[in-house]
Amino acid sequence: MLLAIDLNLLAEQIKATSFLEWIAVSFGVTEVLLARKNNVLLYPAGIIGILCSGFLLVDAKLYAETLLHAYYLVMSIYGWAMWKNRSASGASRISRSTISEQKITWAIAVGGWAFLYFMLTNFTDSDVPVVDAFVSSTAWAGMWLLAKRKLENWIWLNVSNLIAIPLLFHKQLILISLLTIFLFIVAIFGYFDWKKELDQPNAKLKTL
Repeated sequence: MLLAIDLNLLAEQIKATSFLEWIAVSFGVTEVLLARKNNVLLYPAGIIGILCSGFLLVDAKLYAETLLHAYYLVMSIYGWAMWKNRSASGASRISRSTISEQKITWAIAVGGWAFLYFMLTNFTDSDVPVVDAFVSSTAWAGMWLLAKRKLENWIWLNVSNLIAIPLLFHKQLILISLLTIFLFIVAIFGYFDWKKELDQPNAKLKTL
């Protein structure tokens, strides 16, 4: 019975999905697939998806989510520049996080969770502030590592995805939860693809 209800809900959501939302989802999927291939074009694809999502969120008056997407937009532009930067300060090839970068990553995740939890509990009617804040803060950390082209970005993004999947089902967002399951699977392959390339001696940089 529950499965039938979920399938009916999924069918209704698919029918109600706007053309702009399909574009946003399509470019979001494209972004992750390109990231798995270590392809710098993930950033223009991601930016298009973020802008489309931004219009939808503003129209729905989800201003907090809009601000979150604004962060993703800034990080996408920053990451694009970092990936194209061939100097020592850039991120022209895959690498592992240094101790310093690991500390920054944890600071983003923990500090971001505390900030979002405070905002959600004091300025919204969220009924899942702990989990919702955790999903976003770990995604923030993953996006920062992706901009740095660090292998560990996949771990942080999948921690976020893993917690987001049951949360989205709980909120009856079936279509988005199924998309998140797909992204979770792609991220697993992305981690091993990046690790394989990183472990190859004299591996050539992929920029296209």
